Amino acid sequence: MGHKSDHSELFKIRHSLAHILLMAIKHHFPHALPTIGPVTDNGFYYDLDFVDGVKIGAEDLKKVEDTMRDIIKKHLDFKVETVTADQAHTLFALNPFKLEIIDDIAKGDEEVTIYRTGEDFYDLCEGPHVKNTKEIPTDAFMLSHIAGAYWRGNENKAMLTRIYGIAFESKKELDAYITQQEEAKKRDHRIIGAQLKLFTVSPLVGPGLPLMQPRGMIIREEIEDYLWSLHKKKGYSRVWTPHIAKLALYEKSGHAEKFGDELFRVQGKEDKFILKPMNCPHHMQIFADNQFSYKDMPVRYFEPATVYRDEKSGQLGGLTRVRAITQDDGHLFCRPEQLGEEIKTIVDIIKEFYTTMGMMDSYWVRLSLRGDDKSKYLGSDDVWEKAEGALTEICKEQNLPYKAERDEATFYGPKLDFMFKDAIGREWQLATIQCDFNLPERFDLSYINSEGKKERPVVIHRAISGALERFMGVMIEHYAGNFPLWLSPNQITILPIADKHNEYAETVLSELSDADIRVELDNSREGLGKKIRNTREMKTPYWAVIGDAEVENKTITLEHRTEGKIGEMKVGELVEKLTGEIKEKK
Repeated sequence: MGHKSDHSELFKIRHSLAHILLMAIKHHFPHALPTIGPVTDNGFYYDLDFVDGVKIGAEDLKKVEDTMRDIIKKHLDFKVETVTADQAHTLFALNPFKLEIIDDIAKGDEEVTIYRTGEDFYDLCEGPHVKNTKEIPTDAFMLSHIAGAYWRGNENKAMLTRIYGIAFESKKELDAYITQQEEAKKRDHRIIGAQLKLFTVSPLVGPGLPLMQPRGMIIREEIEDYLWSLHKKKGYSRVWTPHIAKLALYEKSGHAEKFGDELFRVQGKEDKFILKPMNCPHHMQIFADNQFSYKDMPVRYFEPATVYRDEKSGQLGGLTRVRAITQDDGHLFCRPEQLGEEIKTIVDIIKEFYTTMGMMDSYWVRLSLRGDDKSKYLGSDDVWEKAEGALTEICKEQNLPYKAERDEATFYGPKLDFMFKDAIGREWQLATIQCDFNLPERFDLSYINSEGKKERPVVIHRAISGALERFMGVMIEHYAGNFPLWLSPNQITILPIADKHNEYAETVLSELSDADIRVELDNSREGLGKKIRNTREMKTPYWAVIGDAEVENKTITLEHRTEGKIGEMKVGELVEKLTGEIKEKK
């Protein structure tokens, strides 16, 4: 039962519950073969092979859960034992899955740890666990659902039954999580996206390749334009690169080996091409085709470009897991001593962007460092130590709320991942800053230093929204489709009460359009109540009602989706109010 080491009390509770789940399963389904049962972000699961053909269904979860509570109430101890591989083989002789794990451990000549719970239950596990089941609250966990999972994630191996549980340290936390999940279902970006006609997923185009509808494209362009406005005043230049390149480019960069079967390969008449999985090798070529001196540094490129990765179709969904990923990508080429200042500027951009989006409360930063298996990473120890030291120093200088985590770096360098919470408290990894001493080496990049000699630049990779598609999905759910005025596909709808008011409504429409306000006119034969309901359903921020008084006074009566009736005003006042709100990105 492997998971990243964690010795928090909650981890121990969740880890122990995975064992207790197995004990309860063996009580009801004695022939079930256990495989692994790790801790997850919100609980635990166990993968089992129900070898005798018995199927466990959702209706069985309640009785298994009740048995788990009975086991917990027995106040059983968790005791660790260390055994040899041969002894472990004897203990798990009838379970081929456990034998496979034991053989993997034994390759490293390691001893095997098992945990005993009570008199007669034991499982292969490295721990940690609670000392006694009385430390586990009986009302702070539940079994949530059943899914299928291949043994070791390999579709050529046995299909197992995965039983998921969620667990917290108190009933209050469990209830809060359940409420959050219910709210998340209401905010599902796929449902809201279809309702508001934002994007389309066509089976003919293919999974993971969403199409932007006109209304969705407005939101996407607003985000992209805002991102560019934050960068152009910081000395960035726009560049553009093609969607394919020769295989040789990615062999040189290391992406061909790293991404393997995630690459889309394209056979030309003569050359082999790749649909680009990353923009960085292209940007290296733009830099390389210039003669820069130390006075030109840093050089900053910005390109919101689409890259392509062949994710497994089962992992794709809506906008948050896609095969066509538009990164708001940027690469900075700088002198090593400029690293701190440049990263500070990027952090400032990130803070401004996410403050506007209303996501700066309780954010934190993961400082992602290299793991122990150095074969997974490019570059020398010296280069990695320099890069990791630089990012650690910046976290301290900038007073960022950071946590250092091993084995989370990209294959070419360490990074800062910014974690933000949405309106219902779910955490998303969005912005990233990556420090790279390796690709400049691979592509032999240089600038002329103050002594007239060639020197290697350092490359900073950065993305503020991460991927535009995923970010849009997060925003749809964060706002529950109720976008702020500046992001709304339609900012105001004009609602004439009767046909005789349509002519004046058209002139209001024209004035608002001329002021670059996104406006729609509902001149259907529906009653006013129905028109307002339709406008509300499309989550439009404002609507302007026009009746006899408004035509006579050359005014409109303004209403807002949450503030209700605002009142009668001249069209000029309305334009001023809306353009002010849009400009301020309220």
